[in-house]
Amino acid sequence: MRIVVDAMGGDNAPHEIVKGCLEALKTEGFEIELLGDRAKIEECLGPENIKNKRIIITETFDEITNSDKPTEAVRKKRNSAIVTGMKKIKDQSAQAFISAGSTGALLAGSLLIAGRMKGVVRPALAPVVPSIKGQTMIIDAGMNTQIKTINYVQFAIMGTEYMRNMFGIQEPRVGLVNVGTEEGKGNEALKQAFVELQKANINFIGNVEGRDITEGKVDIAVCDGFTGNAMLKIMEGTGKYFMDYLKKMYSGSIYGRISYLLIKHELKKLKKEIDPEEFGGTPILGVNGMIYKCHGNSSAKAIKNTILKACSSACTSVLNKMKVIFSSMEVGGLYDEAL
Repeated sequence: MRIVVDAMGGDNAPHEIVKGCLEALKTEGFEIELLGDRAKIEECLGPENIKNKRIIITETFDEITNSDKPTEAVRKKRNSAIVTGMKKIKDQSAQAFISAGSTGALLAGSLLIAGRMKGVVRPALAPVVPSIKGQTMIIDAGMNTQIKTINYVQFAIMGTEYMRNMFGIQEPRVGLVNVGTEEGKGNEALKQAFVELQKANINFIGNVEGRDITEGKVDIAVCDGFTGNAMLKIMEGTGKYFMDYLKKMYSGSIYGRISYLLIKHELKKLKKEIDPEEFGGTPILGVNGMIYKCHGNSSAKAIKNTILKACSSACTSVLNKMKVIFSSMEVGGLYDEAL
């Protein structure tokens, strides 16, 4: 199995990217192809790792930055890591592609190069976040800010297959993020989505509010990308605030430090549970391949966990199952209106 990694993408590239790859390689069963500046990559690898047979380096000369216009960059910078990685997904010479680089370029490349699955109207970013009862997927979390009814339905189907195959939840509970739990809430798009989700072959439990995600009332929270991205960032910020506050509280006095020693083990467990880097990158669902977007500020730990997650995904049949479902979706009605 080959996992392709953009070594130059992100604020901490290439050092943290390469470090994360080396940590991931402590697990057997795959090889890693690093894309980027060969000299810089080899410097990070060090002489002891350059000859590692499970590491391949493919040099790319173009660089896509966050200031580039995504679609234009993908079309013009053909020798960039993002474009090269997407091509390898398209020709199936790799089982997964991971990047902490430009989100816009990665999404544009997913559509223009890797391509959508047959029958999928719009792919989606689908991060999995912690909840009291385990984990919940938010879909979409930033790829589509304005969507139609069919998109809500397809997001729910994508999420169902992913959570079923990756987390072993046989009948994942799907909720529609709304301004209230009562039927009939929300704008016309949400009202129509509620009706169609009831008809879909999924375990739809109705409308949910933002707080229901961390309370574990659903396994999949379906929403538009604007709403999903805002919720995700608020959750990340709240988790950081909470941990920083606890650190300040327990280090502020001798009594606090003594108290910390008594509950240190439990606090470390809590930190691990709410740490976004433990969950790794976010899959882009609905495209022809396993593609993961990591946070731009990802550390080696986040990269390692994303690689291991990508390997697990590639070992399942989740991608093929999605392709079968969407290729058989009927043309007409909602699908026709979305095209």
